[in-house]
Amino acid sequence: MNNNNNSKKNAVQEKHCLFCIERERKVDYKDPQTLRRFINQRAKIMAPKRTGACTKHQRQIANAIKIARFMGLLPYTSK
Repeated sequence: MNNNNNSKKNAVQEKHCLFCIERERKVDYKDPQTLRRFINQRAKIMAPKRTGACTKHQRQIANAIKIARFMGLLPYTSK
């Protein structure tokens, strides 16, 4: 029984940062289509564990989402 739990934990695939893989892509508040990948249906910023973003880019994503919300490009809440 213990082995089944460990095998399930080990079976989780490791995610990689989108911005580290595609070096030409930058975090930009003017690109709401890319930023939508990092917010859930309730318009909350998702954790890096869910998105796979590295620490550096997660900070940039969070700031870009906040700016895009202020500019009206992304919603603060869902409808």
